[in-house]
Amino acid sequence: MKQILLIEDDPEIARLLQLELGEAGFNVDWANGGMAGLVRLREAPPDLVILDLGLPDLDGAEVARRIRSSTEVPIIVLTAADSVERKVSLLSGGADDYIVKPFHPAELLARIQVQLRHREGGEQIRVGGLEVHLAKRQVNYDGHEMRLSPKEFELLSLLCTRPGKVFSRVEIEEHLWGRPLERDSNVVDVHVANLRSKLREAGAYGYLRTVRGVGYALRQRDKE
Repeated sequence: MKQILLIEDDPEIARLLQLELGEAGFNVDWANGGMAGLVRLREAPPDLVILDLGLPDLDGAEVARRIRSSTEVPIIVLTAADSVERKVSLLSGGADDYIVKPFHPAELLARIQVQLRHREGGEQIRVGGLEVHLAKRQVNYDGHEMRLSPKEFELLSLLCTRPGKVFSRVEIEEHLWGRPLERDSNVVDVHVANLRSKLREAGAYGYLRTVRGVGYALRQRDKE
């Protein structure tokens, strides 16, 4: 049974999610504050974290940063904020996905399943000097490990599945977040830019291709 850590200070929301997610087959551990949640995370590492931003003791964004500094566990943020800037900040700060309040539990369940599905699988994909280990969530280039964020890893994994194919922005959004994002969102651009920079730092030049107005692709390359 998959273990979910719910960090939420509203007991009514917590009870509802424990009931709904429990019926879906998850074991939900509830912490009513940021510090309590961080303690629970260390004591019993979960398969996924659901994190409310409006916590009484620590800002939820700070909790997400602390979690991400020690683990790559998926983080889904519950937020009342609906601005593009805030969402970009959350995703850049360590969250894997967000859901805006009020929401239906079925939508949250779908987001959870997307995140957990991304963590499964045992394949290894090789494109040129790049090696992507899906189960270990590890990327090596020319024998050296690259340090990628969870979303950067998922983006690279998607592109590696079909080298040469141009993935549209919508295809990338649906793969990484389970749905298209707002039309004016630049979240995909942020992750692409970060991934391109890390590939260059590792010496993997020219792998990531931008097709203006269409999308992004990974060039098929022979092993250097």
